[in-house]
Amino acid sequence: MLEKILLGTYTRGESKGVYSAQLDTENKKLTDLTLAAKETSPTYLALSKAKNLYSVTTVDDKGGVAAYDSSFHYLNAVTEEGAPLCYVAVDNDRQLVYGANYHKGEVNVYQILADGSLKASDAIYHDEPTGPHENQDHAHAHYANLTPDKRLAVCDLGTDRVYTYDISDEGKLTEIAEFEAPAGTGPRHLVFHPNGKYAYLFGELDSTVTVLSYNASTGKFTQKNKISTIPKDYHDFNGGAAIRITSDGKFLYVSNRGHNSITVFAVKDNGENLETVQNISTEGDFPRDFNLDPTEQFIVCGHQKSDHLSLFERNDQTGKLKLINSDFYAPECVCVLFD
Repeated sequence: MLEKILLGTYTRGESKGVYSAQLDTENKKLTDLTLAAKETSPTYLALSKAKNLYSVTTVDDKGGVAAYDSSFHYLNAVTEEGAPLCYVAVDNDRQLVYGANYHKGEVNVYQILADGSLKASDAIYHDEPTGPHENQDHAHAHYANLTPDKRLAVCDLGTDRVYTYDISDEGKLTEIAEFEAPAGTGPRHLVFHPNGKYAYLFGELDSTVTVLSYNASTGKFTQKNKISTIPKDYHDFNGGAAIRITSDGKFLYVSNRGHNSITVFAVKDNGENLETVQNISTEGDFPRDFNLDPTEQFIVCGHQKSDHLSLFERNDQTGKLKLINSDFYAPECVCVLFD
């Protein structure tokens, strides 16, 4: 079976935009790298149910989101002065797109119009006190996506907080709760357990996963415990990157930039606890993103600095990964999205 993959990239070197590739699951190999859409540093991607593509974009000195139809024909872009976004997500029910702007500490909301193009709807800035790390000079929104009960959760690396917002049908945000992580955590991304009761917060700055309980009545997160994603004897630079969970909720995966590895956790006690089961090299430099394929038998990992993808096979009983190959060229890849 051939599975289509979309790759978001920086375009500082050889990359020209958004690429597509194929995962041949029968022969366990990656094939057919193709430029799908010429774009400036499309560093994060999201697909709607209609198969429209929404991409981070930079236009001159403005940043925002670009919209493409299912054939990668350009629809429009909504931009504003300043740095580009770092994250985008689609709300199919409300026909909205959410964006997080790291440099501006801003959360953006866009309405999806009938033809798939976008219109700006709302913007929220964070101004809470920041954390102690040198990278926490001001607010740095890094993630904005839906909770299981259709609220918006936002991770801010600069303020060490996770915010919860109610969302109107028109895309207006109202903050209802905030969780303050331990100082210096640097919240980057989070994923929810399929049961909706727990979430897993990846700290970019301290290389940890914090297990959070989630109260659907109030939108509040509460810390349960915390676990490191890198070996105790590793003391060089590391920055937490991507985090994924299997659909059965049994295994959690994170990528480590610097240590250049993926750490595998077994999820215990209905989601409340994590147990480290493997730390495996990604065989590349700066694994900023990876993803499970639709069958969850494979993981594809992109490397920002070494310009290639690594393909892993996954044991669904143990969660452990086995490297298949690490030589598929993909320039400046920082986002891996299965179509």
